Amino acid sequence: MTETMQLESFQLSLCDIVDVDLENLHALSLSVRWPHRTKDWQMLRENGHGIVARDAIGRVFASAMWFPYAPDFATLGMVITSPRLQTHGAARWLMNHAMRQIGTRPLRLNATHAARRLYQSLGFKIEKTVYQRQGTVIPYVAPDVPHDAVLRDVTPAHLADLVKLDHQAFGARRTALFTHLLSVSKGMALLRDGEIAAFSLSRQFGRGTLIGPVVAADDRDAIAVIHPLIAAHVGQFLRIDTRQDTGAFADFLAQSGLPVFDTVTSMSLGGDWLDASPTQALKTYALVTQALS
Repeated sequence: MTETMQLESFQLSLCDIVDVDLENLHALSLSVRWPHRTKDWQMLRENGHGIVARDAIGRVFASAMWFPYAPDFATLGMVITSPRLQTHGAARWLMNHAMRQIGTRPLRLNATHAARRLYQSLGFKIEKTVYQRQGTVIPYVAPDVPHDAVLRDVTPAHLADLVKLDHQAFGARRTALFTHLLSVSKGMALLRDGEIAAFSLSRQFGRGTLIGPVVAADDRDAIAVIHPLIAAHVGQFLRIDTRQDTGAFADFLAQSGLPVFDTVTSMSLGGDWLDASPTQALKTYALVTQALS
């Protein structure tokens, strides 16, 4: 890439994110107080594409990533500009280049409060709020497992079943992502008549552990599959990103020591992301991360 941008007395150039040292990416996320570790950046690079803006000595000042799941579906994330660039139009410059590389795929993203106006100016429309819940887990009485179901640990042998359920809830077949997630995650599956009807995954992320994705048909099943993961982290820091703001699932999270810490906004370009139909059989109760989901 040879595209450049003049900033005050020095020049920034675009490069592929795979050519950037992970420590420099980590320094960028730290500059805006995002929790991503170098390991989290590595996972993102393994599952997506991206560009960064850096100066002549290799310092990274901005990033943007995208995660193509199908010819007609991609998500955008990790759009970061350092505080020094935030009034210089760097985010728009980076987004324009990223969107040209992505092509005509419909795009989905989760926008911070600061970035929402930029995305709206690029044609993205607002869909739903995502509630970032986090905190130190406190003990909470275990809910009853539905009488017609049993819980089992998730194993790599469940890959095809998890991808199928996630496809029904999320709207895209994310086989490569789930192959990676199962190599670094612990999870719980709820089975009915020997078939997986709901599941949850958790892994190390940021300050502690992240729960997501969680796919279930209703609050009761969602609570059943996340309770063992929450109970395993009593006294520890835990995060879960969800679109549920009321109801039994949201209440359960609050009672487990996970209040709402912040919100972002789900937005889309080129087609609806979220199926609001009340007849939808499965829902995504927790996102993988803001970037990947």
